[in-house]
Amino acid sequence: MNQLDALKQCTTVVADTGDFKQLAQFQPQDATTNPSLILKAVQKPEYAPLLAEAVAAHRGQPLDVVMDHLLVRFGQEILQTVPGRVSTEVDARLSFDTAATVARARRIMGLYEAQGIARERVLIKIASTWEGIQAAAELEREGIRCNLTLLFAFCQAVACGQAKVQLISPFVGRIYDWYKKTAGAGWDEAAKAGAKDPGVQSVAAIYNHYKKHGIKTEVMGASFRNIGQITALAGCDLLTISPELLAQLAATDAPLAPALNAQAAQAMDLPLVQYTEASFRLALNEDAMATEKLAEGIRAFCADAVKLEALMQQI
Repeated sequence: MNQLDALKQCTTVVADTGDFKQLAQFQPQDATTNPSLILKAVQKPEYAPLLAEAVAAHRGQPLDVVMDHLLVRFGQEILQTVPGRVSTEVDARLSFDTAATVARARRIMGLYEAQGIARERVLIKIASTWEGIQAAAELEREGIRCNLTLLFAFCQAVACGQAKVQLISPFVGRIYDWYKKTAGAGWDEAAKAGAKDPGVQSVAAIYNHYKKHGIKTEVMGASFRNIGQITALAGCDLLTISPELLAQLAATDAPLAPALNAQAAQAMDLPLVQYTEASFRLALNEDAMATEKLAEGIRAFCADAVKLEALMQQI
């Protein structure tokens, strides 16, 4: 049995891509997208027609409306391949505006429902800012399920659990990147691999806290740099993985055993942690890695949204 098949026995495998033509070979349960992945996809010849169709069908409408139609179009195609859910992201430029995030999420969900797609098959991706988490809490009460992304800090995960969001996406690889860059020449790759990887440790701590305290929010590790990070989180609720790393797992026959276990977590001595807005903001501010990576991630997604809009205007 290859490692991908072994992983599927203990974790829900999700494909992290906008390139839906690659999905079938890996047979993931769900798929996730973001502005950067969609931007990358529409610049390929096989996906350029989707961009042209979206622009032509909604010409004259505001760019944000055309953008949402394009994102939903990709989501529709993905849902023809995966049996589960697709994650579609709210514009990152709304990351600090609760009301605007709620309105945009409702619109995206409305576009899916207009195509006959049940809301249970869609997760709305929102950045894990305080404002984003509050927007998700409101949307969840309406039956719109959310995936809180750009999550780097334990306090973000706790606040998402308090908000009863459906799913969180803690970013393993970007945490690893920060610690590696900060350490510079002092970084010891072997000593920080597998279960000792700082990104892996972050997700494990969140998973154990959730399972210990009966928090229903699903944990989906994301943003992987190597398959060692993935195998070290086997047993996590879900893992969203790029096609390149899915291919590596499928080509690897080394044994794979679950590393995370809900029953083991329930036996741990872990105090329940909760946050108010003030204590959340302080905790996030105290975490230099999370503060920097959250800001950097939002900036990058904003920049790619602008690039996507520029492509639309050229058509």
